[in-house]
Amino acid sequence: MNEMEKRHWLYRGENLKKIWIGGSVILLLTVIAELLVKLHPYFKIAEVFAFHAIYGLLSCVAMILFAKLLGFFIKRRDDYYDR
Repeated sequence: MNEMEKRHWLYRGENLKKIWIGGSVILLLTVIAELLVKLHPYFKIAEVFAFHAIYGLLSCVAMILFAKLLGFFIKRRDDYYDR
């Protein structure tokens, strides 16, 4: 087996476009589903169309930024355990 066959399918370049298209279709379907479901929001802000999709996206971005910031403070050199 060559190097390309050993790599996981998520890391192969030819699958990147398929992953983006699949994720976009799922996101679009969840936003469209909001049109078909009667929501009973507790907070006024939840009445905004696609609020839950936007809130989820912003939450993921915040978690990624926090992880990057946390990694900046707790990172170690590559030879940390070799010393």
